[in-house]
Amino acid sequence: MISREAADQLLSVAEGSYLIRESQRQPGTYTLALRFGSQTRNFRLYYDGKHFVGEKRFESIHDLVTDGLITLYIETKAAEYIAKMTINPIYEHIGYTTLNREPAYQKHMPVLKETHDDKDSTGQDGVSEKRLTSLVRRATLKENEQIPKYEKVHNFKVHTFRGPHWCEYCANFMWGLIAQGVKCADCGLNVHKQCSKMVPNDCKPDLKHVKKVYSCDLTTLVKAHITKRPMVVDMCIREIESRGLNSEGLYRVSGFSDLIEDVKMAFDRDGEKADISVNVYEDINIITGALKLYFRDLPIPLITYDAYPKFIESAKIMDPDEQLETLHEALKLLPPAHCETLRYLMAHLKRVTLHEKENLMNAENLGIVFGPTLMRSPELDAMAALNDIRYQRLVVELLIKNEDILF
Repeated sequence: MISREAADQLLSVAEGSYLIRESQRQPGTYTLALRFGSQTRNFRLYYDGKHFVGEKRFESIHDLVTDGLITLYIETKAAEYIAKMTINPIYEHIGYTTLNREPAYQKHMPVLKETHDDKDSTGQDGVSEKRLTSLVRRATLKENEQIPKYEKVHNFKVHTFRGPHWCEYCANFMWGLIAQGVKCADCGLNVHKQCSKMVPNDCKPDLKHVKKVYSCDLTTLVKAHITKRPMVVDMCIREIESRGLNSEGLYRVSGFSDLIEDVKMAFDRDGEKADISVNVYEDINIITGALKLYFRDLPIPLITYDAYPKFIESAKIMDPDEQLETLHEALKLLPPAHCETLRYLMAHLKRVTLHEKENLMNAENLGIVFGPTLMRSPELDAMAALNDIRYQRLVVELLIKNEDILF
């Protein structure tokens, strides 16, 4: 426990020297005193299992000081350059956008060899081939246009890079000992933390980073697999409609939980190649259970936390016209991939109700099952969340009954 002046005197012997002192005014708090640029700099030092003065955590004080000296040196010697870095980035011309991100239709475009024979290029065969090439290209483009271009924010996490690394936004060096920048967990984009605030919402998740299907963000999953909706939803609904619409208590009756877990693991392991046919899972309730589990496992519910209050508000309105209007406004608050998946699911549940005589499942029954599955209250208060359950049921019931109008 020494004064700031005493620490300054001790450290004046050499650049880069440091010590830790306990505060005289606030015992139990500590300061890292560090000599740099012929002056002593003081930082409040914290410990939570690792040492830190800012956001970066370090196993040892020595590593913290090393990283601090690198950062101070760079910021002192290259302050003007750093300030300019994000002003003129070369984001559009670097590997991230040019090498790894060719448009989807190019990836799926058939390779058609052009003829270099003069006779063929001017004769009838040449004309036919050119026409065929044009038709195939148009058909391929049309097919890919059916997959909407969902916008997605990058999922940046603090990252420590091995060896020298460059920012893929401003193309400048990423310095520091550890946690030099951030990396998108979904597409692998590496950028400075400051640059991460400038990157547009154009994350294109890569399957090598997105290793699971369940518990994966919905928009991330559909962009990684280049589909309109999660393949779990499409495949389960196709299977249910092909052999289960007349099954009594459809969606209400639970399947065997171990087998539902098997379906989950099959999707996580094999994606769209997962086999959920009657040959493997005879009981249709296993497939309905797997579909419900998919929605329950979503990190952001199908009806998102942001849109939740508006949906609950619509359920409380008594006037039918005003209620539908509010529900329509609530749907606009959903991200496009969520809205498209909800539309597809509600159209399916509407078809389930058409077989009510056999399956005994009407819109109200389905609302009871799917309300808490598709909606989770952002409220931490248990009583408030409990009070919302009846409105959650009503929201799903309204969506099913008015599916043709709302979507």
